[in-house]
Amino acid sequence: MTRTTARRVGLIGWGAIGRVVGDALATGRIPGAELVCVVDNRPLGDSVPAPQRTLEQALESCDLIVEAAGQGVVRECGTTILASGTDLLVASTGALTDGQLAKELLDAGPGRVYFTGGAVGGLDLLQAVRAMGPLHEVHLTTTKLPSTLEQPWMEGELLDRMRSATAPVEVMAGTARDVPVKFPKSTNVAASVALAVGDPDAVRVSVVADPAARHTSHVIEASGTHGSYRFEMRHLPDTANPATSQVVPYAVLRSLAALAGRTGQIL
Repeated sequence: MTRTTARRVGLIGWGAIGRVVGDALATGRIPGAELVCVVDNRPLGDSVPAPQRTLEQALESCDLIVEAAGQGVVRECGTTILASGTDLLVASTGALTDGQLAKELLDAGPGRVYFTGGAVGGLDLLQAVRAMGPLHEVHLTTTKLPSTLEQPWMEGELLDRMRSATAPVEVMAGTARDVPVKFPKSTNVAASVALAVGDPDAVRVSVVADPAARHTSHVIEASGTHGSYRFEMRHLPDTANPATSQVVPYAVLRSLAALAGRTGQIL
């Protein structure tokens, strides 16, 4: 059935991701979707191409909310958005490594929750393979500039190693449940892979700081009884926010286009 009315979109967050998404919506580059308002906890004035509203006001006028503001928004507002009957597109998938939160979001409604793959590809294939049986091994290696990986919890010895490194340094190794909690702005990819595989504890993650990393890279290696798979992505970091890749807002826009009913989309 063809959608006859445009999706009325509210955008949470006016940062590196939100600005690209908001400008594309405001200039009509996503047919079937219109930007109704922007939600942000800072006064934005005339810098936004749509009225700035509170979340409560946005829920009164929108049928789709796009989260582009970080994991905290998903935790604090996700179920409220869905309970209002408004759909939610999540960019900060790292929040979903909290098993209880993930269950609450998936069980909430009548609004529907969707997730964008962000800076990583191959998730559709991993999800299809998972339907045939479990993947026995899944490993993700994420490599970024050391400065984008520094965290308040890091001890001095690790920070010194990262800052003085002349070669790649493994900063953390763990599961896709553990790592996004430690790097809330840098490892949404780990959570996205876990969503595709269906088990965050089954995805082993290595976070690597490389002083020579011109690109942010993500390498996924997976194997099971039905085959083996390897995907490698190398992205330029966003100039305004090097912790994220330039491609991420365009992944959000692709997801928006699919939700707005654009034909020709690869689903």
